[in-house]
Amino acid sequence: MSKKSDTYEQSEDEKKSAADENVEEEELAEAQEPDVVSEDDIETLLKKKDDEVAEMRNEMLRLRADVENVRRRLNKEKQDAIVFANQRLIKALIPVFDNLDRALKAPDTNVESLKEGVRMTAKQFEAVLDKENVEPIIAVGEKFDPEVHEVLAQIESHEHAENTVVEEYVRGYKMNGRMVLPAKVAIAKKPSGDKPADPAA
Repeated sequence: MSKKSDTYEQSEDEKKSAADENVEEEELAEAQEPDVVSEDDIETLLKKKDDEVAEMRNEMLRLRADVENVRRRLNKEKQDAIVFANQRLIKALIPVFDNLDRALKAPDTNVESLKEGVRMTAKQFEAVLDKENVEPIIAVGEKFDPEVHEVLAQIESHEHAENTVVEEYVRGYKMNGRMVLPAKVAIAKKPSGDKPADPAA
């Protein structure tokens, strides 16, 4: 009786285990089975994607047009800046020119009055340069500097150290610290008759 009972219980356990396995297999099969999508659903999805692509394309075209407009505007502003860069300076120089022109056209002008007129015009011109941060380059007495001096001649001299600027032919100028026009100068050199110092002496 005991053996039959054990066998019966074992058989029930096996059946239960087999049933559990069947349920798991069915659930697994259902999980792996793909969802069935209708043709209408596919068309709807495709239309949605097409609409998204079209919207992105339109946005890209709008951005490209905006970039092109900005580029054109910047180019125009750059060209205008180049064309009208000196407008303010020219406007400041016109009164100086007018004063010179009036001085030249003045009747019965003697030398002294002409000099005085030129002197006043020069001061007016200096005021314009000063306003534009233009300053003359110091040359005479300075050591030759290729950054701001252009040598036109060399002059033999006992009084000046070699390569010292001894004469200025054309004044040089800087604007905001940057060289605009180099000073054209003559520099000192040792007289040709001088002998080099004897290092043994």
